[in-house]
Amino acid sequence: MNYAAIIFDCDGTLANSMPAHYVAWVATLKKYGIDFTEELFYGTGGWPSWKVAELLLERDGVKADPHAIAEEKEDEFEKHLEIIEPIEQTVSVVRDHFGKIPLAVATGGIPRVCNGILQNLEIHHYFDTIVTALDVEHGKPAPDTYLEAARRLGVDPTKCLAYEDTDPGLKSARDAGMAAIDVRTYFDPQRMSGKTA
Repeated sequence: MNYAAIIFDCDGTLANSMPAHYVAWVATLKKYGIDFTEELFYGTGGWPSWKVAELLLERDGVKADPHAIAEEKEDEFEKHLEIIEPIEQTVSVVRDHFGKIPLAVATGGIPRVCNGILQNLEIHHYFDTIVTALDVEHGKPAPDTYLEAARRLGVDPTKCLAYEDTDPGLKSARDAGMAAIDVRTYFDPQRMSGKTA
């Protein structure tokens, strides 16, 4: 099938940023006495940060503002941008299709973090639009993020191909009517192996 557009997730799909996100989460949550296992971290991949914080606060019965914790975590994450590397197999797809069909990013992250990653990797200019968690009412695994990206590109969602690295993200893309490629079939993110610093 010839696709009319390709839409990419950011973290774990274009950028090997998941280890840096985990380091940031552990450092932030330590202040609140909250444990966040690596398994659960990868299980919530694609979720907005505030939603992850809300889940952990409810689980541990801790009274705090999930949105404030999410902001703290993103501040911490931005200290680690230099360790993030591109996932070349996916970025090569971006380069191969740039200028031929519309390209977009559909992320569960926030603008400053996504833009920071893409600019640091020098690939920001390849994309016609970037949809973040702040642009939709319902984040992944709801289809809204991918539907909004297709709308902005002016392309029928069923004619789009999505690249994703998490189960919630794949559900989001497929529920939007898109074909989806699971990047985990060709890229294994560098897990922290128990390291939290």
